[in-house]
Amino acid sequence: MKQKLPMTSAILTNKFERRTFVLGMAQAGVGTLLAVRLGYLAIFENDKYKAASESNRVNLSLIPPRRGWVLDRFGQALASNRADFRVDLIPDRVVDADATLSTLSGLLGLTADKVGDIKDKMEKARGFQPVEVASNLDWEKFAAVSVRLPELPGVIPQRGYSRFYPTGASVGHLVGYVGPASAEDYEKERNPLLITPGFKIGKDGLEKSFETRLRGVPGARRVEATASGRVVRDLGTREDVPGKPIQLTINAGLQDYAARRIGLESGSVVVMDCETGDVLAMVSMPSFDPNSFSDGIGRIEWKMLSDDDHVPLRNKVLRGLYPPGSTVKPMVALSFLEAGLDPEASVGCAGGLRVGNRVFHCWNHRGHGTTNMAKGIYQSCDVYFYHFAQQIGMDTIATMAKRLGLGQEFPMPYPGQSYGTVPDPAWKKRKYKTDWAIYDTVNATIGQGYMLVNPLQQATMASRIASGLKLSPRLLLDRHAPRPESMGFKQEHLDYIHAAMNEVVNGRGTAGKARLPIEGVQMAGKTGTAQVVGLNVGNGKGGLWKHRDHGHFICFAPFDKPKFACAVVIEHGGGSGAAYPIARDVMTYVFDPAKAMAVLEDFEKQWGGNVQQRMAAKYNAFAAQYGAAAPAAPDEQQASEEVAAENKPMPEPTAAQTDAAPPAPEPVPITDPAEQSAPAPVASPSPAAIPGT
Repeated sequence: MKQKLPMTSAILTNKFERRTFVLGMAQAGVGTLLAVRLGYLAIFENDKYKAASESNRVNLSLIPPRRGWVLDRFGQALASNRADFRVDLIPDRVVDADATLSTLSGLLGLTADKVGDIKDKMEKARGFQPVEVASNLDWEKFAAVSVRLPELPGVIPQRGYSRFYPTGASVGHLVGYVGPASAEDYEKERNPLLITPGFKIGKDGLEKSFETRLRGVPGARRVEATASGRVVRDLGTREDVPGKPIQLTINAGLQDYAARRIGLESGSVVVMDCETGDVLAMVSMPSFDPNSFSDGIGRIEWKMLSDDDHVPLRNKVLRGLYPPGSTVKPMVALSFLEAGLDPEASVGCAGGLRVGNRVFHCWNHRGHGTTNMAKGIYQSCDVYFYHFAQQIGMDTIATMAKRLGLGQEFPMPYPGQSYGTVPDPAWKKRKYKTDWAIYDTVNATIGQGYMLVNPLQQATMASRIASGLKLSPRLLLDRHAPRPESMGFKQEHLDYIHAAMNEVVNGRGTAGKARLPIEGVQMAGKTGTAQVVGLNVGNGKGGLWKHRDHGHFICFAPFDKPKFACAVVIEHGGGSGAAYPIARDVMTYVFDPAKAMAVLEDFEKQWGGNVQQRMAAKYNAFAAQYGAAAPAAPDEQQASEEVAAENKPMPEPTAAQTDAAPPAPEPVPITDPAEQSAPAPVASPSPAAIPGT
């Protein structure tokens, strides 16, 4: 057995020295590594950490650019910007959402339904997307939130500019609206500006079509801040570059007047310049207020809009499709003249026309007697057009309809126009695999059956008949655009049609109450009534709103030297009697705004106020009835899909029609001057006098 040597001081000293050496080497190694690392960081990574340090010390934030204005032809703002105090939330920075919203509710006076809307948006938004809490705040409320920021993480008070639409719903479908960028928008651009609190992009209409032009370039602000985020000093600000404005052909006053004059009806008004094709007004009502839409659709507003059977989310000018009724008769008559028909050729109207073993009825069952072309237009005799359309043929009529703009899509800055249908034998054979029949011609010549048009096409037709020029509706102002070319019509043909349409309003026609109360100015026009349901369901004049006939009216003035053309369509108005009083007042505004406004103000007293006042009253009624119990508004994608569904064009029949559509009755011509709403103004004689009947 090996004996253990005794422990001596020499052995202990030796062990200690060895361990000290090992430990010292280890420490030296660590020190060397630290020195190398520190040297690497100090020398090779100097720029990186200097930038990081500067970033911690200096905060850089983007300043949303001021959006370019949308102006009317005279420079009046249709969409502008106004100084705004607002409060936003960044969801992923909020610690306690319920407590934060409770505090904000007390400070800002938020209603229960508004709080519900904010919670809905926070749930649907990605964490980095700002959610608007309130905008257009006064200084007291803004300051009250600002001083409570330490206890409200994720709350961002902002001073900047917000989009403002001075006339509200009057330009909803014309201009569109803006809103916060969605996650899909951010994924497309990966632009940090899109997630900057307060920044909004175009979501619909012109705001969307001209987003690149209107957006502008963001500014930036650099501030020195402590580690806790307290601002020490401003280091500099780079101003934003505002977006470029766009100027439209629209007359802002006329646009607002037309929107207000539609009143409680559901309809559209288009006014065009007969020399240039400029669109002076393009109105679809009821509409939405883009000022409130820009903040995100709330549950009360969505409930109010979605429950409205007048479909305020549909752009009726571009997306509405309607049988045009008798408004096509001047077009049909022009096709007869161009085909060589003598305008004095007549037919006896006894209330119907027998073709083979069938009778096609006129709207006036008592008949119109001997009827030539002029009388066929101003008394809207269906039998006249039944008779001569068979001789001329539908191909000729359809060609004229397309020349005048029906069935056409125009280069307007809006996606997805509904261009409707101008039927002819080849179209029917292609679509339904059946031959054209006599009742198809009967239907088409009175604007029923397969024929479908939108109000912009009707206004274009009226302007081309009025001017003889190939006018195309345009919305962007161009004061140096070349004069439109001639349509190639014979002037005597246009004069004859003009004189007959003048007789509709100022003589023996169906719209005597449409006379303009303007001395020396006469308006020519044509009424139209389009059936919605069969006579077995209703007479089209009363009963359920959805069962009433559509009312149409096209016109131009002055009739002897046309300057302005107009088309009015009133959905389920009960006939043309709902359309031509609106056209009369809108055209009165063109020549005498004060006289037209006096009429409108009397109407609005009966209707419960102007558009904004009626919408506010309706909103308050819905809020009182539903409050926070109203169903949550859809997210942006769902809302867009629902709006798109509302804007689907009217489908064509899935099966070919097999009979003539019974003509809808027109207003009874006024023969007693005492019944006229205004005395007939004096005008220059027509270039082509209407023969006596």
